Amino acid sequence: MRAGRRFQYIYFAEENHMLGYVTLGTNNLTKSAAFYDALAKEMGASRTMEADKFIAWGTPGSAMVLLIKPADGGPATVGNGVMAALAAKDNATVDRVYKLAMSLGGKDEGAPGDRGGGFYAAYFRDLDGNKLNIFHHG
Repeated sequence: MRAGRRFQYIYFAEENHMLGYVTLGTNNLTKSAAFYDALAKEMGASRTMEADKFIAWGTPGSAMVLLIKPADGGPATVGNGVMAALAAKDNATVDRVYKLAMSLGGKDEGAPGDRGGGFYAAYFRDLDGNKLNIFHHG
């Protein structure tokens, strides 16, 4: 590991959570990291772990999102039907994160709105084509 890289295992989700982390492939870690840095900041999260081949974001006790270069050395591809859902503290955060993602080059997959039953969500793809959802249920 290069100097300046860090691991902070305190950010792994506690054992009573079903999900510990999600990995999303990237072909350009540096460029894609800037996209996720901005989204994480808007959501009150930050980088929690990083190494030459991956960067993780999260908050203490939460599941993490890892952006990673594929282990097999091949190109990252998008899984059909695969999506990571990011929990927001309120509907306004959903709106802000979606707008931020669009301004950073994300691709629209469904503008913010009520999806029924108090589930407020927006859908978009990151710079590598990975599908993300930002939602609030309240």
